[in-house]
Amino acid sequence: MYQIVRKESLSADVKLFEVAAPRIAKKAQPGQFVIVRVDEEGERIPLTIADFNREAGTIVLIFQEVGASTRLMGQLEQGQSLHDLVGPLGQKTHIEKLGTVICVGGGIGVAPVYPIARGMKEVGNEVISIIGARNKDLLIYEKEMAAVSDELVVTTDDGSYGEVGRVTGPLQRLLESGKKIDLVMAIGPVIMMKSVAETTRPFGVPTVVSLNPVMVDGTGMCGGCRVSLGDEVKFACVDGPEFDAHKVDFDALMSRQRMYKSQEARHTEHSCGGHGHHEGGQCQCHSR
Repeated sequence: MYQIVRKESLSADVKLFEVAAPRIAKKAQPGQFVIVRVDEEGERIPLTIADFNREAGTIVLIFQEVGASTRLMGQLEQGQSLHDLVGPLGQKTHIEKLGTVICVGGGIGVAPVYPIARGMKEVGNEVISIIGARNKDLLIYEKEMAAVSDELVVTTDDGSYGEVGRVTGPLQRLLESGKKIDLVMAIGPVIMMKSVAETTRPFGVPTVVSLNPVMVDGTGMCGGCRVSLGDEVKFACVDGPEFDAHKVDFDALMSRQRMYKSQEARHTEHSCGGHGHHEGGQCQCHSR
């Protein structure tokens, strides 16, 4: 049992849990994730590790209530416990001094991009961060991102805060400025990551995205999280979750993510207690 030592509501349906998990906190690295079960009968929910504190022995999980299981998880309060927590899983972000790194976070994807931005800053990079949401009320982690960035640009789709428009607007502007950009790191909804990849492609700037495909076991055994990269097939849970954005078949990824939408809608509508309801196994930690 993993106790929730802190709970915060970041927006109407986005929750933050700081969870006591000393062994995971000891080994966690930016880019990795865990798999959670709320109770013994619950499904497995993959969530990116948004932060970790090795001294306190805690990790931070941020999730959006998008289906029956995450809604059940959101009902837990500080002092209560998660039944299972497995991790850290996946490959860590390759952090090194490159020069100038742009970190792009969309929606709830701002949370998992935060430890990456922090790590890039700590090794001496200039970090420019661009974060966005549909509106001001859905924007998260602005102060945290500002603290680890040399420059922070905020966008909202409706213009209620920061610049009006998508995150690709300021990204395009930076690329066209002639400034040498050594890496773009993007996490968010798949359509956003696809747009970032298409924005950087003409400039030849290396771009990495963190993918959130359908995922079940998190160990590569089920094959549910397979993604296409050119002629190669990779498994996000063991080979990723981060991949070269210019090689990813985003259309195939979006198609796979839609596989369980109708089942989830039915389960949510007819939920009676939330046990065992299916969210498609999708890593929803940076969905928007």
